[in-house]
Amino acid sequence: MKLTKLASLALLACATFNSWAQINTTHLEEVINTSMARFDVPGMAVAVVQDDKVVFAKGFGTSNLNTNAKVNKDTLFGIASNTKAFTSAALAKLVDEGKLSWDDRVIDHLPEFRLYDSYVTREMRVRDLLSHRSGLGLGQGDLMIWPSTDKSIADILAGLQYLKPASSFRSQYAYNNLMFVTAGEVVARVSGMSWNDYIEKNILQPLHMDNSRAGFSRIPKSNKNWAIGHIPMDGKLNPFFVNYLEDFRGAGAIASSVNDMSQWLLTQLAGGKMPSGEQLFSEKQQAQMWHPHITSMASKSAYEAYHQQFRGYGLGWSIEDYHGFKKLGHGGGILGMVSQVTLLPEKKLGIVILSNQQAFSALSAVTHEVLEDALDLEDKDWVEELAKKHFASKQKAYANAKPDTPADYQPQLPNINYTGTLHDDWYGDVIIEQLDGKLRIDFTHTKRLKGTLEHYTGNTFIVKWDEKLLEADAFIRFDMGENNRVNSAKMRAVSTAVTDFSFDFRNLNLKAK
Repeated sequence: MKLTKLASLALLACATFNSWAQINTTHLEEVINTSMARFDVPGMAVAVVQDDKVVFAKGFGTSNLNTNAKVNKDTLFGIASNTKAFTSAALAKLVDEGKLSWDDRVIDHLPEFRLYDSYVTREMRVRDLLSHRSGLGLGQGDLMIWPSTDKSIADILAGLQYLKPASSFRSQYAYNNLMFVTAGEVVARVSGMSWNDYIEKNILQPLHMDNSRAGFSRIPKSNKNWAIGHIPMDGKLNPFFVNYLEDFRGAGAIASSVNDMSQWLLTQLAGGKMPSGEQLFSEKQQAQMWHPHITSMASKSAYEAYHQQFRGYGLGWSIEDYHGFKKLGHGGGILGMVSQVTLLPEKKLGIVILSNQQAFSALSAVTHEVLEDALDLEDKDWVEELAKKHFASKQKAYANAKPDTPADYQPQLPNINYTGTLHDDWYGDVIIEQLDGKLRIDFTHTKRLKGTLEHYTGNTFIVKWDEKLLEADAFIRFDMGENNRVNSAKMRAVSTAVTDFSFDFRNLNLKAK
């Protein structure tokens, strides 16, 4: 009798552990509204899937402060780097079809593919493109695609060989977009259609993600239900349009809604089986995508917040543990627009949040509240907890954004001495010219990178871009020859805490032509 009672208690405990707390949608709406107000987010859309069904999908606020159009569950946002998992899924389908292997050499599909190191060129495999372990540094080379350049995929591939690696191959995690651009081109070569067409015809359409497109320019002109980004500056929100990172291609170009993304989440949680019952990709390939290919140190703050023991990156997915559960997800960021996807496979839970302001913490607060509700965790006010950290960090970043006054100020040479055309092997030409008595800079492949040089000290200037909302002021230091004309120049962001890492001025090696 005693043994039977213990067995019953054990079964009850097991059942309790595996039971599923249903999402409190009323509480969720309260949290969303609170988070939007606290972080000054004009528009947000959220979907939650649970136990093979969509339990919540709704839009909040406005998609554009200039028009006051309302956000709903079908409003399109740029999902940015959440595109990466779609590129991985496209390759997974091609693997399932026997058209390639994860361990194929990239040069077997892209014969012109070259990196700085010949060994890495020869040994780079398809899976290496998708796991941020190429040896390139954080955002290295992104100025070839950001913000909105005129470079073709051929130009980008040709530029890769000039990017000097930041670490040895497969030794360190460093987030890099260009390898996913390359992966998208592998999809194109193997499938015989463009990355954009393949994604739409073989993933978006079968999933009935009917409003989603693999590029902003592909959204039908009849569809006006799309959001514009907003950047906080000078005490107000400034609407700011970018084309949803169309130049990022396989690294970040998809436009989608939470209604559509919910179908993607359901498929991921069902081992690649779509809501229609058909298989999009196999469980075998999902296991590859969800396996950590590179790991990084778990942070103390993450351990204290949710007992994180490890974190890593698979093929298009970030992977970590959350209170003992495997959590997969990804963030996506555009100037003025961010997104977040979260999956707890063991609990068949998925969350997607799209927003048109760049405060990631607003999305993280909502995500943590959903997870807290679902896992019946200790109650925390995640909105307030993350808001305190967010605004303290932001205040510190902007307080230190201005350059220090030079300790030993030196005068400049006449403006004409700095003029001419500089060339970087992977970016191309940068022109310095004198107009109306001022020095101007022109990144010739990038419409938005035009600005004025303000003298700092000696042969060092600060670039003030015409588009202030880029928040990308940069130092440029000229190295002068014996004739007091420019031999070369180096650049770096004035504030790495404020400026997005994709403005990788630090990687340019500009030389006079």
